Amino acid sequence: MKHYDYLIVGAGLYGAVFAREAMDHGKSCLVIDRRSHIAGNIYCSVEKDILVHRYGAHIFHTSDEEVWDYVNRFVHFNHYINSPVAVYKDETYNLPFNMNTFSKMWGIRTPDEAKKIIADQIADLHIEEPANLEEQALKLVGRDVYEKLVKGYTEKQWGRPCTELPAFIIRRLPLRFIYDNNYFSDPHQGVPKEGYTVLVERLLEGADILLDTDYKEFAAEHSDEYDRLVYTGMIDEFYDFRFGHLEYRSVRFEDEYPDTDNYQGCAVVNYTEAEVPYTRIIEHKHFAFGTQPDTIISKEYPSEWKPGVEPYYPINNERNNSLYEKYRALAEQEEKVIFGGRLGTYRYYDMDKVIAAALQDTRKEMWT
Repeated sequence: MKHYDYLIVGAGLYGAVFAREAMDHGKSCLVIDRRSHIAGNIYCSVEKDILVHRYGAHIFHTSDEEVWDYVNRFVHFNHYINSPVAVYKDETYNLPFNMNTFSKMWGIRTPDEAKKIIADQIADLHIEEPANLEEQALKLVGRDVYEKLVKGYTEKQWGRPCTELPAFIIRRLPLRFIYDNNYFSDPHQGVPKEGYTVLVERLLEGADILLDTDYKEFAAEHSDEYDRLVYTGMIDEFYDFRFGHLEYRSVRFEDEYPDTDNYQGCAVVNYTEAEVPYTRIIEHKHFAFGTQPDTIISKEYPSEWKPGVEPYYPINNERNNSLYEKYRALAEQEEKVIFGGRLGTYRYYDMDKVIAAALQDTRKEMWT
């Protein structure tokens, strides 16, 4: 094996951007990943001529002009707008919470009517200092919106009652008093026409790649064959869980193939009552305005995480944040290791923020 300037652990978005920038600065990169494919959780495959988001819906959105220009160097984006629908029992509502939502829920038309209903509901609750997530949400949106569109979905997502969840998890629940179903307010939004896997392929062009490769096993045999390490795996795993395990929520996906060309009429439908076991259904073809004669849907089931299960969402509560600080203190002492990405920094990132962080880290690395 030849010698590399960088060993990059993880072929997801952070690792791919870092590799691209390093190679553009004349550095050699070897990228390894324990999965059998590149692109991490944004991996897309093609089935029945439909681009399938294998690890859940990913809609790119950003207000960062530099990041937007950067990704457009590699792929072309369509004009998909994220406008999900929420189903509660036999009722259907638009998301995010906006005048279309309130009009359907209360039979009203004007913003003033909606504001008054919500304000009256909040006042009737007499919640001064929220003691848990339920009280926090009620104080933000009132009883109707909470009961129909927040409570069940949140309890499924976290696997426990809202009364047992800390208030800080929901710092705000945006209420929009306009008739606008666009979930994001960023000026740039869409899905790559070629798919996210192609984006990562193009970012990694020129790098050597090893899949189905575990970092610890690889490093045990090849530790002298690279100068610096970029690590995007779980930071606690890097240190052999010295202080204990950081916690996550996980997700299980079940694909189905309905005998129709259009199952639900949009890409994302949330199911907000607790009795429905999945949180949402994704119909992949609608991300690309597909007209194929077939369709594929994926149901998302939140699940408890345990070691060995795929980690998705960091649980950034007081206990885990305190634990992460211990690992971060170790990481800061590393002279040849850069920790990045969702797992390496134990935080949830939107895709544009991952790219911005990778660009910032490579600039610091290359220019110092």
